[in-house]
Amino acid sequence: MPEAGVLRRFVAHLDAPGRAPIGVSDRGERRGLRVETLLVLGLSLGASAIGSILSIIEKLTRPVPLAAQTTSMNNSQTPDRPWLDLAYQLVNIALPLVAVLLAIYLLNRIHRPSLDVRAGRFIGFDRRRPGSDLVRGLGLAALIGIPGLGFYLFAKAIGINTQVAAANLTAVWWSGPVLVLAAIENAVLEEVIMVAYLFTRWRQIGWSWPLVIGVSAVIRGSYHLYQGFGGFAGNIVMGLVLGLVYARTRRVLPLVICHAILDTVAFVGYTVLRSRGVSL
Repeated sequence: MPEAGVLRRFVAHLDAPGRAPIGVSDRGERRGLRVETLLVLGLSLGASAIGSILSIIEKLTRPVPLAAQTTSMNNSQTPDRPWLDLAYQLVNIALPLVAVLLAIYLLNRIHRPSLDVRAGRFIGFDRRRPGSDLVRGLGLAALIGIPGLGFYLFAKAIGINTQVAAANLTAVWWSGPVLVLAAIENAVLEEVIMVAYLFTRWRQIGWSWPLVIGVSAVIRGSYHLYQGFGGFAGNIVMGLVLGLVYARTRRVLPLVICHAILDTVAFVGYTVLRSRGVSL
C-alpha cells in the first residue's frame, strides 16, 4: 500500500544517521536509564501529575459542579508586601528549572546520545537557527492556541472543566514581567523534560516512536488535570502535536517558543481582560 511506504520512509527519516541517539543495549544499563527518567520526573512534572490527580479528585468530591469551580494560577503569596511577593514569585520560577539543568547534565554525562555534539545541540536547545525556530514556534502557537481556546470554552460549557483564572497577581509594576517569566519557565520545563529529555532517553532504551510520543502526551495531560478533563484532553492533543514536530525536526526550541507564547497570551491576556470586567 502507498500509505505503508510513506510511513516507512517517515520512520526511516526519524532514525536517520546523526539524528537518532546512541542506543543502549545492555539490560542493566537500560534499567538504569528507566530509573533515571523516573527520578527526573519525580523531581519535576511527575510530581506535578500526582498532585494534579489528587486535585481533580478533590474537586470532583465537592458538592459543587466542576464547571462552577475556579482554578487559580499565578497567585500572590504576600499581596500586602509586594517586594516579598516578588521574591516568592522569582524563586517559584527559578527552582523548577533546576530539574531542566539536571536533565541536560545527565544527557551530557551518562550515556550521551551523541559523541559528536553536546546535549543542548543534540536536542535543538541552542541558537543555531533563530529565524526558523521563531517562525515555527509562532506557527505552532497559532495552530494550537486558537482551537485550544475554543476547546476550553466548549469543555467548560459541557461541565467537564473548571473556570481557569490564569493570573491573580496584585496590580504592581512587576506583575507583567513576572507573568512573562512564568510563561517562559513553564515552556522550558515542560518541553525540555517532557519532550527533549524523555524522547532521547526512551529511544535510547528501545521504545518505539508511537509509545514515546503517546506516553509523553498522556503524562502532559495528567499534570493539567487540576484544571479539569478539558485541560487533560487538550494537553494530550498538544503533546501529540509537539511530539510529532520534535520527532521530525529534533529541535526543542520551537516548542519552547510556542509554549511560551501560549502561556504569555493566557496569563497576560487574562489579566487585561479581567481588568476590563471580561470573564472567560
